[in-house]
Amino acid sequence: MSPHPDSAVVDQHGSALSSDADDAAAMLVGAVKRYGAGESAVAALDDVTIAFPAGKFTAVMGPSGSGKSTMMHCAAGLDRLTSGRAFVGSTDLSTLDDRELTLLRRERIGFVFQTFNLVQTLTAEENICLPLTLSGRRPSGDVLDQVVSLLRLGDRLRHRPSELSGGQQQRVAVARALVARPQVVFADEPTGNLDTRTGQEILGFLRSAVDEDHQSIVMVTHDPNAAAWADRVVFVVDGHVHDVMDRPSADAVLDVVKGLGR
Repeated sequence: MSPHPDSAVVDQHGSALSSDADDAAAMLVGAVKRYGAGESAVAALDDVTIAFPAGKFTAVMGPSGSGKSTMMHCAAGLDRLTSGRAFVGSTDLSTLDDRELTLLRRERIGFVFQTFNLVQTLTAEENICLPLTLSGRRPSGDVLDQVVSLLRLGDRLRHRPSELSGGQQQRVAVARALVARPQVVFADEPTGNLDTRTGQEILGFLRSAVDEDHQSIVMVTHDPNAAAWADRVVFVVDGHVHDVMDRPSADAVLDVVKGLGR
């Protein structure tokens, strides 16, 4: 374990991050991620410092190519930074080797992807329990029942993904992310392949996980209506944090997004 980043850390606008840093589910400090080398190198993240508070729902938005997905992938340990530090809780991901990083992702992080990423040969229940199974653990019966009830999957547990609708498959993916009670859940465009009604339903489930179970969620989205479900929206432009909005509304988010395109 590495010590937690200093609470005096500041963001690009010079604002102290002390309150968030002291209670962050995940955090980037001076994060730089470059692709390529020499004059052709592209900085997807350029000296980013941002904390994702524990027990809160954070949305990350920005234009295509802004670095928002790279930010999530580096914060989640799916990609390594070129320089700077990424923390999950007090653990500095840069101090972990590949095996340790795999274990951390399996045991302390939940993932929800736009494409569901379910194993087609497993039942819904087996998919939900897969991260725990891989780490040699069994889900708490109470927790499994609670998650299955929240996501209304009780009558679908024996079905395979091919027997489920897109919305049902995403509910299985959300259940899989929540059942191990991870330190933080990262969701990458979780409603991108769903119709509006089903997408709203998935966002409602994520909101309930935060409000009722104090789960920490970081969601990348392009949709202002989806971002409005969050407690906070982080706007990313050209590899930098452009702005942070607390208590967002869809209209307020849309106004900022329109400005980003100018």
